[in-house]
Amino acid sequence: MNDLITSVNDVLWSYVLMVALVGCGLWFTWRTRFVQFRMVGEMLRLLTESAVSTAKGTKHISSFQAFAVSVATRVGTGNLAGVATAIAIGGPGAVFWMWIIALIGSATAFVESTLAQLYKQKDKNSFIGGPAYYIQRGLHRRWMAVLFAVLITLQFGLSNNSIQANTICGAMQEAFGWSPVWVGGALAAMALFIVFGGIQRIAHVSSILVPVMAVGYMVLAVVIIVLNIDMVPHVLKVIVTNVFGFGQIAGGGLGAAMMNGIKRGLFSNEAGEGSAPNVAATATTTHPVKQGLIQALGVFTDTLLVCSCTAFIILISGLYQVPELNGIALTQSALQSEVGSAGPIFVAVAIFLFAFSSIIGNYYYGEANIRFITPNATVMTVYRLCSGGLMVLFGALASFELVWNIVDFFMALLTACNLVAIILLGRYAFRLLDDYRQQKRRGIKEPVFHRSQLPEIEHEIVCWE
Repeated sequence: MNDLITSVNDVLWSYVLMVALVGCGLWFTWRTRFVQFRMVGEMLRLLTESAVSTAKGTKHISSFQAFAVSVATRVGTGNLAGVATAIAIGGPGAVFWMWIIALIGSATAFVESTLAQLYKQKDKNSFIGGPAYYIQRGLHRRWMAVLFAVLITLQFGLSNNSIQANTICGAMQEAFGWSPVWVGGALAAMALFIVFGGIQRIAHVSSILVPVMAVGYMVLAVVIIVLNIDMVPHVLKVIVTNVFGFGQIAGGGLGAAMMNGIKRGLFSNEAGEGSAPNVAATATTTHPVKQGLIQALGVFTDTLLVCSCTAFIILISGLYQVPELNGIALTQSALQSEVGSAGPIFVAVAIFLFAFSSIIGNYYYGEANIRFITPNATVMTVYRLCSGGLMVLFGALASFELVWNIVDFFMALLTACNLVAIILLGRYAFRLLDDYRQQKRRGIKEPVFHRSQLPEIEHEIVCWE
């Protein structure tokens, strides 16, 4: 089964996803007039914005909490194990392609999250939305919306959680010699406790864990890089000279460097995959563009900062040339070579924080989409048990290759479905961005959107009265 999935993935990623992701990223970058570069200052300002006041007793998610939940799923296994895998298979040049997919993919992230806010719906406690909702209300294709909802549940709520558990267990076994069975059981118990608490508990936990884990890891990485500052020019040279696979015989040249860089970059930052919009839709804000900008910033935070830290540590160590090392073991060994025996222990703790926050964030993506398909409480309970329990245990016990191949397969299908939708609906995100910019130019500090500003689709929008 693993060989079959690998063959299918090679076709999907080599001939479909690479072209689609890069093409869409370039198109959205051009049509938004390079929004991801021109409005970085506004992105940072919006992070400090409080949630808009709501009726007394109504729960709400602030812009920062929505950002934290989405970054919790982005900043995870992909940043430590995924980067290592991309370098081990595709060579140092894969890092360049991870940067490229982040730089242009942030425009894609802006479009999909802006659309999620535009087409969001009121929920009993806050708001709910995402690609399934904008596909149904914007494209009027119920079958396509249900297909997306099923795919994202299989990808994030189920298979992606197996990746997180697999990596945590591998790190704990490498550092402490702990059995994956016991670690997996403990993870499942903790995940089930949190996921049964709903999005408010998930947002609260993520808003605490994400800053702690990201800052702590980046501080260590910066210290290592500074101590090896003389190696930085060499590292950059290695990356650039391997961009097209030259010298990377085992990786298969250009195809391996590009495919693994884009694949692992997408797994890490999720730009265009249709995942972050599910959380972006829950935020209470005055204009859809605000969440679009914040989620674009999330892509930068994930790939250009956290992934780059891991890549530099691995390349400085030189251990990427050891064939036996891959995944989280490569990252742990690289850190050990720089900081001693404390390295694997630090990575084990870091990967627990990174990956566990991803588990609870991934769960919510599935919940939002199951609720889109059916309100049945029994179905939701079964899903919670599978997402937080069964798939976590499966990931703890399954092989490294199998869990990654399953995720790559569903990630390809999910991304293709979402890209079709945002290409067809992207014009509304462009108009919203123009409106936001015009209001800012008129001196309006906090732009406001009303659905009457898009009269031709006003009947399709259920919020923004």
